[in-house]
Amino acid sequence: MTVTTIAELEALYDVAVPASLDKVVTRITPSYAAWIDAARFCILTTVGPEGTDGSPRGDTGPVVRRVDDRTLHLPDWRGNNRIDSLRNIVRDGRVSLMLMVPGNSNVIRINGTAVLSADEDVTQTFEQRGKHPKSVIIITVAEAYFQCAKAIMRSDLWTADPVTGLPTAGDMIKEQKAEFDGKSYDEGYAEYAKTRMW
Repeated sequence: MTVTTIAELEALYDVAVPASLDKVVTRITPSYAAWIDAARFCILTTVGPEGTDGSPRGDTGPVVRRVDDRTLHLPDWRGNNRIDSLRNIVRDGRVSLMLMVPGNSNVIRINGTAVLSADEDVTQTFEQRGKHPKSVIIITVAEAYFQCAKAIMRSDLWTADPVTGLPTAGDMIKEQKAEFDGKSYDEGYAEYAKTRMW
């Protein structure tokens, strides 16, 4: 059976657990602030005319900066220049963040809207190794809440043994472009990335 109506969907599930609704805040409270400040990794989700995009973001300190209890800044550090997420934000400001802290089973979720700033008064406030981002994503928080720990617990994300034998990034590119030297790409990537981290 394909579920095609909200009524059909709601008939499949019980009523929402009260705590799942009570935990939602519309501003960053002290508890959420402590958690956000500890997160060095997040997934930024955006939406645009071509569809959705999920982009991993990470930093050596907090991955996002709290400006006030409704505003977060997320620097756009150097990447591959696809700028899929940034294109989406320019066209449709709806965004979501999932912030994670290694070893912690909870995930903080933030939903809101964003604009992109290339204003030097904003970009210059971020610096890594003498470099500054070309733009900063300014997020206005609509709601924040923690995701219950079950997904992380089920997956053993922080405790499972490493998975070995997977195709490498070079393998995946070579699969699409036969002449690509995937082995050299993989062997040199760690050193290459060090010079392009920020």
